[in-house]
Amino acid sequence: MKLKNIIMAGALALGAYANLACAAEPVRVAIDPTFPPMEYIQDGKRTGFDIDMAAALSEKLGRPLAYTDMDFKGMIPSVISGRQDIVLSAIYITDERKKVVDFTDPYFTAGLVVMVKKGNTSLTKPDDLSGKRVAVQVGTKSIAWMKEHYPAAKLVEVEKNEEMFNSLEADRADAVVTGKPAALLYAKNRGTAKVLPEPLTREDYGIAVSKKLPQLREDINRALRDIKADGTYDKILVRWFGADAK
Repeated sequence: MKLKNIIMAGALALGAYANLACAAEPVRVAIDPTFPPMEYIQDGKRTGFDIDMAAALSEKLGRPLAYTDMDFKGMIPSVISGRQDIVLSAIYITDERKKVVDFTDPYFTAGLVVMVKKGNTSLTKPDDLSGKRVAVQVGTKSIAWMKEHYPAAKLVEVEKNEEMFNSLEADRADAVVTGKPAALLYAKNRGTAKVLPEPLTREDYGIAVSKKLPQLREDINRALRDIKADGTYDKILVRWFGADAK
């Protein structure tokens, strides 16, 4: 009887050790660190909103993260092939992508927004864009979207992101239409502009997870709920985008 108990105890110990070893396995993360402020390289290190959030999730999961940098177009295929477990890199949740990967709950609402100078009282909502000078960046979807929804707006088309913001500062444009992360970061850093509360479009970022790893998706969702409940998520949000982002 004693021998049987010893064998059972040993088996349980080995099982617990195996579970602990499994839990400590790194989560393999595909990332394209070229999209500030969400993820980018600074002083040779990855940084950004997603990086800070991922670190908080890693702590809740009890598993380290193993990043692999790659082009954006290669991230989903890397998860499908099994080379990576997840994509955590400002990726939109779309019906097309859902066919080949699973997604966690949304963790950030992006999309197009309107940014104006502080003190501007003539432009307080999207419908006020008609007839106004609106700076947009060439090559982005903001141009086509504006032409379709606000054809009366006078588009100021520029080549670079900073030219778009400079147009607003120099009063060559009444507003800027661009992606929410970049607009929030600029407004926070400069202090001279504000993002209108009503967005033009809504597009949610989620973490793409291999369809072969449903438990990992469930674990990440639980960790995401935890960092939102304990205030960690809001601290990261304010750190990168300011109090107005909440």
